[in-house]
Amino acid sequence: MAQLMRTSNPALSDQAFQGEHAAFGETMTLQGTANKTGILLLCAMATAAWTWNIYLHSNSPEAVYPLGILGVIGGLIAAIVTIFKKSWAPVTAPLYALLEGLVLGMVSSIFEARFPGIAIQAVSLTFGTLLMLLLAYRTGVIRVTEKFRLGVVAATGGIALFYFLTFILSLFHINAFQSVYAAGAIGIGFSIFVVIVAALNLVLDFDFIETGVNSGAPKYMEWYGAFGLMVTLIWLYLEILRLLSKLRSRD
Repeated sequence: MAQLMRTSNPALSDQAFQGEHAAFGETMTLQGTANKTGILLLCAMATAAWTWNIYLHSNSPEAVYPLGILGVIGGLIAAIVTIFKKSWAPVTAPLYALLEGLVLGMVSSIFEARFPGIAIQAVSLTFGTLLMLLLAYRTGVIRVTEKFRLGVVAATGGIALFYFLTFILSLFHINAFQSVYAAGAIGIGFSIFVVIVAALNLVLDFDFIETGVNSGAPKYMEWYGAFGLMVTLIWLYLEILRLLSKLRSRD
């Protein structure tokens, strides 16, 4: 059961390291994965800053919509390729980060236009959460047990199912869960819950990467592990943006 429930991140699923062993040559390391994660973050921030600069000069989020749409489609393709062809991660992971930066720039500009200053707040909280949880994991304050994995995976699956259900219903113009997306107590409570679950997924990602290191995964899996962390970080940032927007709406 522990192996089946190792992580809810689709990029770092239970099968991610199966068949990935380095018979010869260098193997995956924690330091190497951390370095690769830093590179991916720089890639995402570079394209996000470019998109953001376009927004600032035009003073209109609509000006970056084409780049955002390109990022959504291209990022999805890059993510799927990375998941199914892990050995391509040294190329596809940076490409994914660059494309997702376009998406982050677009989404951030939309929220910023309505709530000035919200983007930098969300960025600060995201990186603060990452550093805090990494420290807690490395010092043993948070231990990844089977029950911990099961709880986070179940919660993440429930959130994904809920989002999928509301998306399907919206296609038929049915707003059955409008209070969840509103700025009321229910909506804010739901967003807090989702942010907590997204943050706890980082802990599962740390644990899974460490497992890959201990199992002697090949060097290119550092890029794959960094890619998995990026998936979770992007989700966390978007959920923090949503939570902050609800809180600001009540002012």
